[in-house]
Amino acid sequence: MAVESGSRQGAPEAAPSQGASTVSENESPGLRRAGLGVADIAFFVVSAAAPLTVMAGVAPLAIGIGGVGAPVGYLIAGATLALFAVGFTAMTRHVRHGGGFYAFITRGLGRPAGFGAATLALLAYNAMQIGVYGLLATGTQDTLEALWGVHVPWPAIAVAGVFVIWSLGHRSIEFGAKVLGALLIAETGILALLAGGVLLDGGAEGLALDSFAPHNVLVPGTGAVLTFAFAAFTGFESTAIYRREARDPGRTIPRATYVAVAFLGLFYAFCVWIVIQAFGGSQIMKAVTTDPTGLFFTATTHYVGGWATGLMHVFIVTSIIASQLAFHNAINRYGLSLAQEGVLPKALGKVHPRHRSPYVASIAQSILALVVVTAFAVAGADPYRQLLLWVNTPGAIGLLGLQAVTAVAVFRHFRRVRHEEGRWRTLIAPPAAAVLMAGAMWLVISKIDLMTGASATTNTVLVLLVPGAFLLGVLIALRIRRSRPEVYAHFADEPDDEAVR
Repeated sequence: MAVESGSRQGAPEAAPSQGASTVSENESPGLRRAGLGVADIAFFVVSAAAPLTVMAGVAPLAIGIGGVGAPVGYLIAGATLALFAVGFTAMTRHVRHGGGFYAFITRGLGRPAGFGAATLALLAYNAMQIGVYGLLATGTQDTLEALWGVHVPWPAIAVAGVFVIWSLGHRSIEFGAKVLGALLIAETGILALLAGGVLLDGGAEGLALDSFAPHNVLVPGTGAVLTFAFAAFTGFESTAIYRREARDPGRTIPRATYVAVAFLGLFYAFCVWIVIQAFGGSQIMKAVTTDPTGLFFTATTHYVGGWATGLMHVFIVTSIIASQLAFHNAINRYGLSLAQEGVLPKALGKVHPRHRSPYVASIAQSILALVVVTAFAVAGADPYRQLLLWVNTPGAIGLLGLQAVTAVAVFRHFRRVRHEEGRWRTLIAPPAAAVLMAGAMWLVISKIDLMTGASATTNTVLVLLVPGAFLLGVLIALRIRRSRPEVYAHFADEPDDEAVR
């Protein structure tokens, strides 16, 4: 590709150093190469989004706020992220590094920004993964009580969940892909059954396309719907993290990214439209107000049968587990890359000799999750309103911010180097995506009270964690530049890569 050859012309040649050789040697025990195809990576990404959990747990809130036009909010979010993917996937073909966001941002905006992105990514992905233990606890409690009348304290469920995710994440990436593939088929399958039942029956009032009429879309609540819609795509960008384990990553990563975005956007919009048809446009708001958490369960019982509702309860739990495993794997690979950079402790860069997984990073992440879950349990916190919502919120905001900064980095990178990519992919789509992603981030922050239900003080702290993490990374970069210049000089570097400031 042109960037690998042309971009080096005139760039200062980096002299071999101890820091550079250390990174190379640390990668040699490495992850299993060329083990993941498009479907495998797409399973990781879509599973992280947890479609069934999003639909059953969050979509009713979006309908309650946006009315029958709520499906369009998911289409708008999907189209925005598809625009972001244009420049993002172009960059994946030119950056042969497993660091995802921080590698891209380093290329375009320099090492201090790259360090900031790395620190923010660790915060965001850990927040998304650890907070969901609260959802796992409440979802499992509801399932046990609904099916067998058994009550289990939420801390016990959450702690057990930490050990389950650790044991799955400890195994090979191919094993993880198979597990996620099976769980994803189960959760999407139950939603497909509901859709089939509604379509065959014709819905409560006949199938209608009112959801897509402008007068139902252009309403005050649409902005709030977009808040939930963007959050529903969380994790789709993690395709680039699996670069070193992908077959033909220059093709696999872009394809998996587009598959994930297209599937999620269309599937979400379709499922929200289906549940509206299940109750009818004139009755859906009454149904949402009466029993929002039971909306999809009630529809499934009516159109498919009680047996399917029981399966839906079980598959919501497995959907949450799949989401946590996907995020756990992404976090471990970030930790592995940063350890091999010399930024995090060297031990985190160890790879299991048999499973070829970053098993030490997996242990460290699981211990962190256990500490956070235990702290919330000891404090008597609510697993849903506090552990889930409070911990997840800075994660969702952080990932939107990283996407916006990445879009800027993509634009600047392609203006600085020679390449053969078209203007649309390098000069038009990236800045447009940056503006839209920044707008999405502002929208989420402006509607944060809908996401957390917390006080203004708590919300302010949650929001400030995002720029605080980025600033911390910049400060770490400046310190490392003084104390360990060889590590700083080769941060996010790769063989024969261009120099960055």
